[in-house]
Amino acid sequence: MPERFYGVRHHGPGSARAVLAALAEQRPDLLLIEGPPEADELVRWVADEGLEPPVALLGYAADDPRRAAYWPFAVFSPEWQAIRWAAEHGVPVRFFDLPYAYRLGATAGTDEPGTDGDTGVDGPLADETDGGSDAGTGSGEPEQPVRPVDPIGELAAAAGYDDPERWWEDVVEHRGAPAFEAIGEAMAAIRAESPEDPDDLLREAYMRGVLREARKSHRNLAVVCGAWHVPALTASVPASHDTALLKGRRKTRVTFTWVPWTYGRLASWQGYGAGVTSPGWYHHLFTTTDEVVPRWLVAAAGVLRAEGVPTSSAHVIEAVRLAEALATIRGRPLAGLAELTEATRAVICEGDDLRLNLVDRQLVVGERLGAVPDDMPAVPLARDLAAQQRTLRLKPEALDRELDLDLRKETDLGRSRLLHRLRLLGIPWGESTRGRQGKGTFRESWRLRWSPEFAIAVVEAGTHGTTVRSAATAKITGAARDAEVLAEVTPLVESCLLADLTDAYPAVLRALHQRAALDADVTRLMAAVPALARTLRYGDVRGTELGPLRTVTASLLVRICVGLPPAVRSLSDDAARTMREHVDAVHAAIGLLDEPDLRGRWLDTLADLAARDTEAHAGPEQAVHGLVVGRLTRILHDAQRLDAAETRRRMGLVLTPGTPPAQAAQWIEGFLAGGGLLFVHDTALLALVDEWLTDIDPEAFTDVLPLLRRTFGAFAPPERRAIGERVRGDRSDAGTPAGVRPIDHDRAALVLPTLAALLGHQTLLGDVRGPE
Repeated sequence: MPERFYGVRHHGPGSARAVLAALAEQRPDLLLIEGPPEADELVRWVADEGLEPPVALLGYAADDPRRAAYWPFAVFSPEWQAIRWAAEHGVPVRFFDLPYAYRLGATAGTDEPGTDGDTGVDGPLADETDGGSDAGTGSGEPEQPVRPVDPIGELAAAAGYDDPERWWEDVVEHRGAPAFEAIGEAMAAIRAESPEDPDDLLREAYMRGVLREARKSHRNLAVVCGAWHVPALTASVPASHDTALLKGRRKTRVTFTWVPWTYGRLASWQGYGAGVTSPGWYHHLFTTTDEVVPRWLVAAAGVLRAEGVPTSSAHVIEAVRLAEALATIRGRPLAGLAELTEATRAVICEGDDLRLNLVDRQLVVGERLGAVPDDMPAVPLARDLAAQQRTLRLKPEALDRELDLDLRKETDLGRSRLLHRLRLLGIPWGESTRGRQGKGTFRESWRLRWSPEFAIAVVEAGTHGTTVRSAATAKITGAARDAEVLAEVTPLVESCLLADLTDAYPAVLRALHQRAALDADVTRLMAAVPALARTLRYGDVRGTELGPLRTVTASLLVRICVGLPPAVRSLSDDAARTMREHVDAVHAAIGLLDEPDLRGRWLDTLADLAARDTEAHAGPEQAVHGLVVGRLTRILHDAQRLDAAETRRRMGLVLTPGTPPAQAAQWIEGFLAGGGLLFVHDTALLALVDEWLTDIDPEAFTDVLPLLRRTFGAFAPPERRAIGERVRGDRSDAGTPAGVRPIDHDRAALVLPTLAALLGHQTLLGDVRGPE
C-alpha cells in the first residue's frame, strides 16, 4: 500500500470519522494535508490542549496585513482530526497546497484577493479577505465562486435529491464510513464533463510536485484533500507540464499564526465557500456517539427554558416520535436536520417561528468561539491585548454581551480605556450604547461582540506600536498631525480623554489650537465646541489635566460671540435650520461648563441679536431669519433673560397682521423647537398663537400649514393633547383663566355620597356642595 487518497468534504463530520478509521488502519509514515505549506511549523500546536477549535490558520502579507486569508478548522473537520491523529501517533504532517506566498504574489499590485470558489468537497479551505472593502479589519467579502459546477449538487441531482445537503447527510453523515474510492470515481466523472478552473489546475500542479518529492523518501503516504482534487492527483501528468505551469510565479513574504474562530463565521452564508449551513448540527453529529436525535431535542428544549419558555419532557418525547416518524416516511436512515427542525417547530416551539429562530441561532449555527494558547506566536500587540483581557477579566465572546461600567471602580475604568483604545485602532470590539446611558458622568454602557476578523485588525494595528496604549497613541497623534480642518481634530480631543492617552494629548491640543486659529468659519467653530465641553465637563472623572483645553475652548467661544452676528444674516431656510442646530448645541455645551463669564457673554450676544429688527426695519441683506430669532428668544426666555411679559410682547409683534404669515410661522417654529411644554403652562402665549392662527387669511394659511404641522408634529403626544384641551376649553366663565374649564358643581356633587362613605365624614354632604 504505497499511498492512499482520502477525498473528503471540508468540515464534514462523516468524512472526519471515516478519515480517523482509515488512518488507524493504514498507519502511514507521512500525512499530507490540503493547506498552506507556510504553516507547517504551526502543526505542532495542534497537540496543545490550549488550542481549542474552532480555530483558523491566519496568513497575511508581512508588508500589508490587510491582504490576508484564513484556513478554518472545526472539531468535525476531517483535516483537523487527521492532524490530531498524526500528533498523537508521532506521524509527520505537511501541508501541500499551493503556497499562499504565490497566491499573494499573483495578485500583487491589484485590489483583488484572488479567492477561490469552493463547494466543500472540492476546493481550498481558505477563506480569503482583502482590506479593500473594509480597510483595517480584513473583513472584505470574498469573491463569488468561479468553479462552474457544484459536485455535491450534481451527485444529489443524479440520485434524485433536490437538496444537496440532504443527499450528503443520507449518503455520508448517517451511514458511517464513506467509500473514498466511490467518491473519487464520482468526482472523476463530473470533472470529465465539466470545464476546468485555471486556479484548480495551478494548485493541483503544485500538489503533484509535492507528491513526487514525498515519494522519494516515504512509501506509506496518506493524502487528505478535497474530493474534487483526487482525480487530478492520481492522474499521470508529466513533471515538465507542472513545472511549466508554475514557472514565473512571484512570491510575497507572508506570516502565519493560529487565531480563534466561530461557528457563525464558518457558515457558508457568510460568504465562505467551503462553509456548511449548520455547523452547530455537524458539531452535534460528530461529538454525540449515541441517541443523536433525543439529545438534540433535549438541547433545543434547554435553549427555550433558558429564555423562560416553559418546555416539558413531554414536548421532547413527542418531538422525538415525530422526527423519527418523518424519517421513516421519507425513507431516510436517520432523522436529519430537516426532520428535527419540523419536529422542533411543531411540538417544542408550538408553531412559533420566533422560538424556532432562537433554536436555530444557538444550536443549528451556534456561536462557539475557539481559543489559542497564551504563548502562541503573535505580534507583540496581540500578546499585550491578551494580557489586558486576562487582567481586566474581559473575555472575548462570540455572542452579544451587555456591559455596564462604573468608572469610579478601577477595573471598570481600565475596561473603558481598553475598549476606547481598540476603537481608535479600528477594532470595534465594543459599541457604546449611549442611548441607554443616563446623564451621570460615572456610567458607560457597551455592547461587546468579538469577531474573528479582528485578528487582522490587531496585526495591522501592530505597525503603530507594540502595546495597545502605544499603538493608539501613535495612531491618534498621526491623525492630529494629518488633520486639515478643525472638525477633524475636535473628536480626537475627546478620544484622548476617553482612552487616557496622555502622551498624545499635547500633540492633539497643539493641532487643535493651530486649526482653530486658522479657521474663520463660525459654523465650524460652533461645531467644535460641544465635544470640547464634554471633555471639560467629564474630564475630572478620569483624572485628566484640562487647563490648556479650557483655554482653547474659551478662545473659541469668544471668537464665536464676535463672529455670530454677521454669520446669521441673510440665511436661506436650510442654512437657518443648520444655524439653529449649532446655536442649540453651543448653548447646551456652555451649560456643561462652570464658566459664568463665558455664559454671560454668550447670552449677551444672543440678546443683542434677538432684539434687532428684521425685515421690517432693515434691508433683506441685513435680515435675521425668523427661525433663528424665534430660537434665540426661546433660549433667552428659558435662561430668564426675558420675563413672560416681554416674551409675550415680542411674540405679539411677530404675530401682527403686517408680518408675512410665512415669516411668523418660521419664528414660531424656532421658538417652539424642542417641545411645547411652555404652551401648556403659559396660557397667555397659547392665546396669542391661537388668535394669530384664526386671523390668517385662508390662502396664506395654506402656505404656512406645512411649517406649523412640522412644528407641532414634533411635540410629544401628551403635550399635543394638553395643548388641544386648553384650546377647546370653555372660556365662557369670566372668572376662569383662558384655556381652563370651570368647575361643574352639579357633576362634582354626584360623587360626594360615595366619597363620604369611604372617608367616614358625613359632613361632606353639606360642606363641600359648593355654590349653587
